[in-house]
Amino acid sequence: MQHTKIEWCDFTINPVKGLCPMHCKTPDGYEYCYAAGERGLYKRFKWNPEIRFDEKVFWNICAHKNMKPSKIFIGSTMELFGDWIPSEWLSNIFAFCRVHSQHTFIFLTKQPQNLIKGSPFPKNCRVGVTATNAHMLIEAVHYLKNIEAGIKFLSIEPLLDWSQHRDLDWLIDLLKTINWVIIGSQTQPIRHPKKEWVDEIIEAGDKVSIPIFVKEPMASHYGINRKEFPNDI
Repeated sequence: MQHTKIEWCDFTINPVKGLCPMHCKTPDGYEYCYAAGERGLYKRFKWNPEIRFDEKVFWNICAHKNMKPSKIFIGSTMELFGDWIPSEWLSNIFAFCRVHSQHTFIFLTKQPQNLIKGSPFPKNCRVGVTATNAHMLIEAVHYLKNIEAGIKFLSIEPLLDWSQHRDLDWLIDLLKTINWVIIGSQTQPIRHPKKEWVDEIIEAGDKVSIPIFVKEPMASHYGINRKEFPNDI
C-alpha cells in the first residue's frame, strides 16, 4: 500500500502486478499511461512485466487494525476488468473490500463492458469508468447504468476530444445516473483540453447536483476551484 499523489484518494494498492496490455493512446498514437506508457514506470524502473496476483499488498491494511478510514484506489497500474484477469482474482479483491468495510475502495476501468463481473459491488466501493471523449462517455454511462455500486462515477481524464458531443441538455441527461465526475488533463506531457469543454461538463454536473473534481494541473491552469467528493458511503 502506497501513499499517493492522486488527489482523489489516500492510498493505492495493486494486487495485480505486471505490464497492463491496454496501451492507452492519444489520437496521434502517443502512449500516455503513467505506468505502462512510453515514459511509464515499467520501462523506467525495469519492473517485472509478468501479470500475476500478489495478495501480500493487502497485508499492510490487515496489519493496521486502527488505521483510520481511508479512500483506497485498487488497480492504479493495471486494468482490473480486462479479459486477461481471472475471475477468482477479482473475487478475492471484492471479498477483501467487504471485510474492510471501514474503508472506501475505488475502482476505475476502461473496460466498462466487464463491470458486470463485479455487480453488485460491495457497498463501500466507488466504481468509475474513464472516458477521454464524448463517444466513450456515452458508452461509460450505458454500462454504469447496468451495475449496482455505492457510488458510480466518470473520470474524464485525459479529456482529449469533445467534438462528438451534442449540446448541454444531452450532457445533462447523460449525467443523471452518475454520482461524481472527475476531469483532468493529459499529464505526460501536459496538454490541457479547451476550457469551454471543461466549463460545459461542470455546468451540466451542476444542473444535476453532481460533485465535480477538477484535477491539477488543470485546476491551477484555468483557475478552477472544484475538488468535491461525493457523500461518504
